[in-house]
Amino acid sequence: MSGPACPALCPVDQIMEIMQAAFDPAWGEAWNRRQIEDSLAMPNVFALLVDSTGSLVNAEAEMSGSAAGFVLTRHAPGEEELLLIAVRPEFRRQGIGEALIRLLAQDARDRGVERIFLEMRENNPASALYRKVGFEPIGRRKAYYLFADGTRMDAITFGLSI
Repeated sequence: MSGPACPALCPVDQIMEIMQAAFDPAWGEAWNRRQIEDSLAMPNVFALLVDSTGSLVNAEAEMSGSAAGFVLTRHAPGEEELLLIAVRPEFRRQGIGEALIRLLAQDARDRGVERIFLEMRENNPASALYRKVGFEPIGRRKAYYLFADGTRMDAITFGLSI
């Protein structure tokens, strides 16, 4: 990505801090540190971090802990999968998530990507953000998610043509 290249410049500490603050533990969706580190070690996985204005965070700012949100993606020829997106709760509803997706889309377009995909549980409130920026539901996986209490929930797949 044209933003900070990971893992060299994207501190896992900040990604973990943002994720821990942003993800409701009741859903069990946050990744652990090992998952983040292993993902970022792959050549086709990227992260972007933004500050409270929705601007890319540079390497010096990353070290000061000023990131308000991040996106983690996996690239394949012609497509990008949005794996994780998170915004610190105190910066929500200020356009940070939208800025992250727009930065991702521009960077992906520059790399020849034609479509971005994501998958989420059906009751995820982030669906409003995804729809706002142009994602459309394109599939459903019945009873895909299994929660600690034994209940299951469908996964919805979204796609965005860029």
